[in-house]
Amino acid sequence: MPDAVRAAAEAWLAQDPDAHTRAELSDLLTRVDEGDETARADVSDRFSRRLAFGTAGLRGALGAGPNRMNRVLVAQAAAGLAAYLLERAEPGKTPSVVIGYDGRRNSDVFARDSAEIFAGAGLSAILLPRLLPTPVLAFAVRHLGASAGVMVTASHNPPDDNGYKVYLGGADEGAQIVSPADAEIAAAIQVVADRGDIGEIPRSVGYRNAPESVIDAYVAATAAVAPAPAGAAGLRWAYTAMHGVGWETLRRILAEAGYPEPTTVSAQIDPDGTFPTVAFPNPEEPGAMDLAFQTARASGAELVLANDPDADRLAVAVPDAEVEGGWRQLSGNEVGLLLGWRAARAAAGSAEATLACSLVSSPGLQAIAEHYGLGFTATLTGFKWISRAPGIVYGFEEALGYLVNPETVRDKDGISAAVALLGLAAEARERGTDVAGLLRELRDTFGAYASDQISIRVSEVAQIGSIMTSLRARPPAEVGGIGVSRIDDLLEGVDGLPPGDVLRIWLDDGSRLVVRPSGTEPKLKMYLDVRGDSDDEARRRLATLRDGARQLLDSIR
Repeated sequence: MPDAVRAAAEAWLAQDPDAHTRAELSDLLTRVDEGDETARADVSDRFSRRLAFGTAGLRGALGAGPNRMNRVLVAQAAAGLAAYLLERAEPGKTPSVVIGYDGRRNSDVFARDSAEIFAGAGLSAILLPRLLPTPVLAFAVRHLGASAGVMVTASHNPPDDNGYKVYLGGADEGAQIVSPADAEIAAAIQVVADRGDIGEIPRSVGYRNAPESVIDAYVAATAAVAPAPAGAAGLRWAYTAMHGVGWETLRRILAEAGYPEPTTVSAQIDPDGTFPTVAFPNPEEPGAMDLAFQTARASGAELVLANDPDADRLAVAVPDAEVEGGWRQLSGNEVGLLLGWRAARAAAGSAEATLACSLVSSPGLQAIAEHYGLGFTATLTGFKWISRAPGIVYGFEEALGYLVNPETVRDKDGISAAVALLGLAAEARERGTDVAGLLRELRDTFGAYASDQISIRVSEVAQIGSIMTSLRARPPAEVGGIGVSRIDDLLEGVDGLPPGDVLRIWLDDGSRLVVRPSGTEPKLKMYLDVRGDSDDEARRRLATLRDGARQLLDSIR
């Protein structure tokens, strides 16, 4: 093992306040001394680099070392964020930070460490009173007029992960950080890390707990998104919190809004950071919704709703006799267009109102916006960008993220989206139809939009750069036999978007192919979108585009 790596590991041990991670690292070093090559590679991976702090904050596997999530790294992040806020504070004004946490392992520990360090730096630190959904934290930043917010969560990542998400108040209105704030905070964190000993960071227990009135205000605002219409009476639906923190808050909102309670997936309704019934706590993953479908079949449900573990995403499923098991999970684009249609009808006639989605989400939202005379904005991926669209009244992203109440929360919110969806379902029942019927009406009004994804996982991240370089050097003239009409290279700046490593390929028949590296995994992603006059036509076009996209990938790999 290189001397620098060994020295870094020893220095880490000397400052780590967590007995568990100290024991973990000590055991690894002992195994290295005994000649264990697996342990040597593990230690090298932990200490050869740091988890990067970016626009998604920090996220990674729990464990000792700067390339893992732990109390040392969180202390450095909190102290760096405090320094950033103090440097930018108005003269005579004390910055404030509100901190939230979910039910993952160590979330509460990381949150309290952060609160003590913020307070020790002289900031006004406010800790939410218990584990709560991410949207409640995003709401609290604006509601309390805080300078910033921190949410300790890894959302729907694997069970052994955790993360540290940062929001900014003031002019940012409680949205997640974007450039250049991410780089500036990262630089401040590095200054703290270079000092070497988190034991020297001032701490104080002088933080305060947020009052229950903050949660009450979120409940009231979210219940007002869609008060239950008459059709809600007798609505039978099933719900899973995916072992996360959504149910307690959602249950209160249902009561205030007037919706009947669902049949819950009892094995998944309470927070459990080990996620015992799912291999991957993401409603998009195969098998994650199986217990929800089982519950729905047993209870005769008309609808299934699911939140991810921190409740910022929403999954929806409807009965479908043609699908094995009798339930079909809707895509994020299908739900996004339904909720966008709802928002457009409500905003019709508002000159400044805008619908927004990420550039990899369905172009159907633009058709809806234009139909109602509203503005439309396509943004880079992530709600840090979507939430900043001027005049936004609704935004969504195909990865199950929806922003239905931007005046309340400037982030995706799976709880308010659930309330809005229940409102749509109840209104449909009044007219003798259901959510599947609403999708048919959407198709008849705006055309049949169909979407798909192709993901290529690579062993080396450099391979992704090589593929993107090849695509730029040898752009395709056709995909699946359909001519290419134009290619937007977002590295060059397109439609006022910030530069990004994204290629948007438009075909002569109106189909679209978007190619981009994943922001969180070693994957290249291709997003496919088509429109047809019928579902059958859209499916045929999508199959042709899918085959052509795979051939294109094969030709450049």
